[in-house]
Amino acid sequence: MAMLPNPLPRLAELDLRLPAGTLVDTTFEGRWHEPLLWMADGPAADDAWASLLPARAAGLQPLLIEASAPYSKGPVDWQLMPDHASYAGDHDAEEVLAEFWAGLIEEDAEDVEEDDVLAPYGAAWPGLAPAAKAVDDPDDLAAEVTADMVGSGWLENPRAALVHARRSADIPAAIGWSGPLNYESDPARLCAVLRSWEDRFGIRVIALAFDRLTVSVAAPPSTQEEAEAVAAEHYAFCPDNIDQGTYETLREYAEKAVLDVHTWSFWWD
Repeated sequence: MAMLPNPLPRLAELDLRLPAGTLVDTTFEGRWHEPLLWMADGPAADDAWASLLPARAAGLQPLLIEASAPYSKGPVDWQLMPDHASYAGDHDAEEVLAEFWAGLIEEDAEDVEEDDVLAPYGAAWPGLAPAAKAVDDPDDLAAEVTADMVGSGWLENPRAALVHARRSADIPAAIGWSGPLNYESDPARLCAVLRSWEDRFGIRVIALAFDRLTVSVAAPPSTQEEAEAVAAEHYAFCPDNIDQGTYETLREYAEKAVLDVHTWSFWWD
């Protein structure tokens, strides 16, 4: 499916009343043929994400960039790889997650027991969690969450940014984000999952750091059973959240990090 022309080269003509900022075209292999994103030069205000929403009309998605040490220049330091990204619409979210799950099971085949990290599940991929029955306005929720994150200091040196992408879920692939490179080299496969979460749970990709992705969740699971089903998806999507986190099982992760939680964050080693 054809994309509309990238509006970033003519950003100054769009009358978006943006703060001073910089167009980023730096990649792992040199300069890209067009800008990958715009990033503000100064720190983000509490309402920075919400203030960028009018840019959606021009085909630009709002984002907060964590420009934290040792990558204090933000995406310029991130080794972006846009040439590694396919198109998210060419991938099926359940197929991607099932493949990831099978790979994790194969790695730990001797340790898959009912009481291990996969509890309450076993070796078989449990399938996608059901969609939320009711969804708050995803943009309103994202605006509220980002304001809280910036105001509380949860985000490290946040900068407002704009990315040319079809939808919020496509942001990582649109810039060739390499945060999950040690786990998945094509960010579009992860974006296929993000699209599915966007449809089922009203997520928005609200923040990126060098190796961390954060989404707001307008309709998180409201029962433990539903949360456990989503936790299985999280584990397939980003096993480091559990394998290198503080949770011993999917059941515990579901209870503390998914159930009625409006922010999901993922980190890849």
